[in-house]
Amino acid sequence: MKKVVEFFYVDAFTIETFGGNPAGVIPHAENLTDEEMLNIANELNLSETAFLLPSTNDNADYQIKYFTPTKEVDFCGHATLGTAWLMASKYNWIDKDEKIIFESNIGLIPVKWITENNHLKSVSMTQVRPHVKSIDISPEVVADLVGLEETDIDDRYPIKIANTGVPHLMVPVKTRQAIDQAEPKLNELKKMNNHFNISTTHLFTFDTNGEFDIYTRDFCPNIGIDEDPVTGAANGALGGYLYLENILAQQEKHQLVIGQGHTINRPGTLYVTITPDGENAVIEVAGAAVVSIEGKILL
Repeated sequence: MKKVVEFFYVDAFTIETFGGNPAGVIPHAENLTDEEMLNIANELNLSETAFLLPSTNDNADYQIKYFTPTKEVDFCGHATLGTAWLMASKYNWIDKDEKIIFESNIGLIPVKWITENNHLKSVSMTQVRPHVKSIDISPEVVADLVGLEETDIDDRYPIKIANTGVPHLMVPVKTRQAIDQAEPKLNELKKMNNHFNISTTHLFTFDTNGEFDIYTRDFCPNIGIDEDPVTGAANGALGGYLYLENILAQQEKHQLVIGQGHTINRPGTLYVTITPDGENAVIEVAGAAVVSIEGKILL
């Protein structure tokens, strides 16, 4: 007898269907094996698919697992946001509680609702505490790997690994034009990321003509994705990097609007809030979402 598995595509960090970053969501994965989850993620062929299972943690509502088309990953921001949006809007969690809490491989991820006139406007996830570390690699090598000139690298800021759950390489770039024109050497970039145990390589710039506070692109061939359109995990890590490196004033609260995905026609907007907390900070990443596709998979 075949298993019937309900699935959804949820476009995260957008208010437009076919914008932002599409995530697969399987809200009832309790009868699936890890192999079946990987096969489903490969079939849906999105950067990540999230699977919800019962949690044994009294402080969590669900366990959440994430798969790319090729492997399981510990955390995915846009799939978390898309899953929370789906649970709030289609499964009426917005009427049950002010938030939903997922148990993941990196710990508990609370996601709260942001409403306006009793309508869901966005959801906001709190990521794990940020940290940064140095990397022994030259700007010249990084520029070559991501398809930039070395003069495109903004040497006012350090190239470092930042983490709010999984590690991302932060690459400061002088202009949006340079970021848009970047053509990474994906095979070589994959080798470098695997060597340093980096999940993605994240280009960012403050050159946005006032449209956003920051503009970004994200490359991640080592987890089976050439380019991730709009990246909740990497932009949360970016917020932590900017705070911990004192690029944004410490002991002040910051609210950033970040644009991403425009180069590959999946434009999206993220809202990153950085709240000081002792020597560290609390990072929240918020955005809207749209349920674009729903259907059934027959196993």
